[in-house]
Amino acid sequence: MVESAGGEPDDGTAEVLDRPLPDGVRRRVVQIASDGFGGLTLAELPAQLRQYARFTPTRRAKFAGNAMAAALDGDTLFRQRIGERLREAQPELANALDAGSPPPAADPLDVAAAAYVLRPTGWVKLVTAAGEEAQRADAERADEETRAELERLREELAAARGQTRAETERLRTELESARREAESMHRKLRGALSDVKRGEAALRKVAGEIEAVRSEGQAQVSAAESETRRLKARLAETEAALEASRRAAREGRSVEDMRVRLLLDTVLESAQGLRRELALPPVSVRPAETVDAVEPGRMSPKDIAARALSENDPAILDQLLALPQAHLVVDGYNVTKTGYPTMPLEKQRLRLLGSLSQLALQSGAEVTCVFDGAELAAPVLLAPPRGVRVLFSKPGVTADELIRQLVRAEPPGRPVVVVSTDREVADGIAKAGARPVASVVLLKRLSRG
Repeated sequence: MVESAGGEPDDGTAEVLDRPLPDGVRRRVVQIASDGFGGLTLAELPAQLRQYARFTPTRRAKFAGNAMAAALDGDTLFRQRIGERLREAQPELANALDAGSPPPAADPLDVAAAAYVLRPTGWVKLVTAAGEEAQRADAERADEETRAELERLREELAAARGQTRAETERLRTELESARREAESMHRKLRGALSDVKRGEAALRKVAGEIEAVRSEGQAQVSAAESETRRLKARLAETEAALEASRRAAREGRSVEDMRVRLLLDTVLESAQGLRRELALPPVSVRPAETVDAVEPGRMSPKDIAARALSENDPAILDQLLALPQAHLVVDGYNVTKTGYPTMPLEKQRLRLLGSLSQLALQSGAEVTCVFDGAELAAPVLLAPPRGVRVLFSKPGVTADELIRQLVRAEPPGRPVVVVSTDREVADGIAKAGARPVASVVLLKRLSRG
């Protein structure tokens, strides 16, 4: 230890820094304290640092840095204990500082941090010199970085100017092309407006002609109605004359026969003239053709007969799926709880969807499988198999209602087959135009492979 003029040890406490500890020196001081921290007992630590006793040196330097720096500055005994650990770890540096000749090759920040902890004579100058050296290094580094950044910015500016010139030239070319295109569009628009005006004039002309034809038709209809009334009057007169001739015939007056025949010929000729006047079209539709029925070759899914097949025969399902653009909608849980109710729901879904994928591949029909999702607490995570659309009903909506929505969404005439044993579902979709099939039929078809 260096002694003062009075013979007592001089620990450098009389020297005081007149400026804050440089950041680089402060970081090295905290690291020295953190490294020497583990060699002290809990009783040797200041009260405010005992909570960090079990920390690793890295975590201690990170979370207790400010507290250790304050303890080194204000607690002389703690600083001396850390200094003892530093002397044990770096005896050569400590002896050199005590001798007043720090190693020339040592890092100035390490020398300043060790001097701050050990407090030899002149430690303030060492700390101040280290701070100034660090500031000079930082300034040189910042100056170098500034020059490099300035050079980079100059290069970016030159590149940006070149890119701007190229972009400006490209935009000028595009603007010229847009102007030419706009002029062409204006010419086309003027031509289109002229065509529209000519079309409107032609439309007004046609409307006038249609109105004239309508007026002429109404006049002809009025004339035909007048002629019809006249003919009806003449027909009434003829009928009266015919009745009179009949009475005369009964009385044996043969002269009246000639008059009746003459009147009858007149009526027939008048009727033929009326037919020519009204120009009625020939009859093309017969009454029997207005009756709604199914003609051969125009059968729908609802009209397919069993053809000697049982209602539970899976061949019926094959016939339905063979129809063009058939859509198979499956009530998922209704089928799985009918076929394999003891399995967990997840395995029920996987088994059914795997079989439906094979059926879709074999038949080529669109397949949609609906599961009831109203009671689910979270979305079900599964990858739909190839060829099968998997849907879960929303909260508050049952799978039965979702099936009815799917059926109503299809266009009239498309073959839609719904697999469900639920009688209410079957009745509802049948009214909407779909074909219900029992779940057992689908299970038999899937078991066949």
